[in-house]
Amino acid sequence: MANKHNYAYEDLGFSKVDHQRASRKGFPEVIFCKGKTPAQVAGIFKSLAKKGHNVLATRAGKEMFAHVKKISKKAIYDERARAIYLIQERLPQKKGKILIATGGTSDIPVAEEAAITAEIMGNAVERLYDVGVAGLHRLLSNSHKLSEANVVVVVAGMEGALASVVGGLTDRPVIAVPTSIGYGANFQGIAPLLTMLNSCAPGVVVVNIDNGFGAGYFASVINK
Repeated sequence: MANKHNYAYEDLGFSKVDHQRASRKGFPEVIFCKGKTPAQVAGIFKSLAKKGHNVLATRAGKEMFAHVKKISKKAIYDERARAIYLIQERLPQKKGKILIATGGTSDIPVAEEAAITAEIMGNAVERLYDVGVAGLHRLLSNSHKLSEANVVVVVAGMEGALASVVGGLTDRPVIAVPTSIGYGANFQGIAPLLTMLNSCAPGVVVVNIDNGFGAGYFASVINK
């Protein structure tokens, strides 16, 4: 349907699916699954898929995927990223590369959400995992990868210092993602969030705690 402002959307009752998002933003609406029922996720997924675009659903569980699979046989579930996606069109590959680095192995689920988001939007992604500041030589031995990328996404919990270190080593834009990984004084990600916001390294921007999707999307916008 279309409202009086001619903004097209499909009213499913529980959701108004924005079918104009791709023309406005360059990529269709993405489904945030947390808080939705499996049937609602499947309904929105079906609505988006019938337009022929790629479809991405984040923070999805296995039960949600089981419902989606019934209406979309080609849908794929990535358990680490907690993402369901459907590739229906091959987007033109952007020239630049996005590097996604994590402080630790425990940060990988958030990093994979960022990686899959960037990849489904047509970006080449390189992963550099477990290079945190507790063993800085692991990052330094791979420092050439920083200059080879157009944009770097840094995903880190604990105290979140990795973003500042990377920001001081490269002239590429750095997107910092604080994660909720850590002990008590990590405060479910508040500690690394504040560290990253207070970074003295220029060229570092920060997204919300555990927001791999936001980082991957913004990295794609920069790479474009």
